[in-house]
Amino acid sequence: MNEIRFVDTTLRDGHMSLWASNMTTGMMLPIAARLDGAGFEAFELMSGAHFKKAVRELKEDPFERIRLIAERMPGTPMRMIVGKINVFGFDPLSMFRLFMELAASNGMRQARISDPWNALDGWSFRIAVAREVGMDAVLNLTFSISPRHTDEYYAERTRNATTLPITGLCIKDPGGLLTPERTRSLVPAVLANADGIPVEFHTHCTTGLGPLCCLEALKLGIETINTAIPPLADGASNPSIFNLAANARALGFSPMIDEEALRPVSAHFTDIAGREGFPIGAPVEFDYTQYLHQVPGGMISNLEHQLRLVGLEDRMAQTLEETARVRAELGYPIMVTPLSQFVGSQAAINVILGERYRQVTDQVIEYALGYWGEEGAAAMDPDLKDRILGTHRARELTRVEPPEPSLAEMRRIHGGVGVSDKEMLLRWLTSREDVDTMNAAAAPRAYSGKSQPLIELIEALTRRRDRSFIQVRKPGFSLTLGGRGGSRE
Repeated sequence: MNEIRFVDTTLRDGHMSLWASNMTTGMMLPIAARLDGAGFEAFELMSGAHFKKAVRELKEDPFERIRLIAERMPGTPMRMIVGKINVFGFDPLSMFRLFMELAASNGMRQARISDPWNALDGWSFRIAVAREVGMDAVLNLTFSISPRHTDEYYAERTRNATTLPITGLCIKDPGGLLTPERTRSLVPAVLANADGIPVEFHTHCTTGLGPLCCLEALKLGIETINTAIPPLADGASNPSIFNLAANARALGFSPMIDEEALRPVSAHFTDIAGREGFPIGAPVEFDYTQYLHQVPGGMISNLEHQLRLVGLEDRMAQTLEETARVRAELGYPIMVTPLSQFVGSQAAINVILGERYRQVTDQVIEYALGYWGEEGAAAMDPDLKDRILGTHRARELTRVEPPEPSLAEMRRIHGGVGVSDKEMLLRWLTSREDVDTMNAAAAPRAYSGKSQPLIELIEALTRRRDRSFIQVRKPGFSLTLGGRGGSRE
């Protein structure tokens, strides 16, 4: 059997990588049924970072998004990425469990579990909660390059993973750092230690090598690949389903996907990209510097912003070099949220101040204290660790225990009479004001697509400022927008 299957990432990683998570629920709903009928093994919808974005910027209820999409895609398991929820803060277990309960009750069926250290204890409690609320768990083995992250490291972490009640494993390469050569050594190391648990393959096209690595993974025995649908494929996103399916077919594999059902989905999102000014993913040239600093694409723009604020935008290359140095001194953390942000922010401060570690962020101090993983604290350069922990601020933070409030305590802080569990949790993630604004906002605007050109024309005309009204007339029908308030006959 040469059948291969696919997990769709368009509605999660695709727009997170290329559209800065600006895809709205209204953009997703018109194509949900087509995705459901295309034959995907699963599809991803949300991660912790999407919840804040949805509430604060899109003014949308993220749990309502889950419910609406689940209604339209009953035949395909919906999956979310489950790592940290409050990305740069601490997740009380009470709130993590409530978050998972709400996601499951609205239709989420799978959790792809991540821990920034690939650590057994970090995986274990997240998997336990996922199973308690009725979700299947797929475990991420997050890839990185360093003297520590050898094939034997991944073999050992795979053996640890098999002791947990999971339904699958995923080799996850968020930085697009895999090469075909490393794929040929890594995939066999994982498969040989997976104890028969199915293994997926997830990589990005950041260095231009993602599609090649996927084909190598297939030849080595991987049967499920994560892909996205153009225009939300390639670039910093995942490989294109169309390109990968065609190349796999040429190699003698049988892609279990209905590509023709996905052509209108691609057309729908291409239309939205043009209307909203969103970028269209395209293959990129190979860039070796990505392997030196390993900074994720989305974080590079944040570093540029930090430097621009102080008039040092010409120091970007120096900051990326400093990022590599800081990462080594911190014991080679994997460059994923939130650890990548800790490394990058400290590197930027070192460059801005012109003296290394003259000022240290609270997060790096907490890192040295082991609050963000004992493995990181143990792997740090000992001289740097002593220097950081010898500061006055470190002594202050040493006396602060990470909070572990109960659900009742969190309700006293963020809840009140008539406040639902969902609203209380969203207040914790954002603020009461953000949630109130979200609740007062209009329902998500539905995107009609190219099949309704008249509606598109009216939408475009309403955005023009050189007209006071729009009138549409045909025999027996007249519609006027603007002018004296609009009329309809």
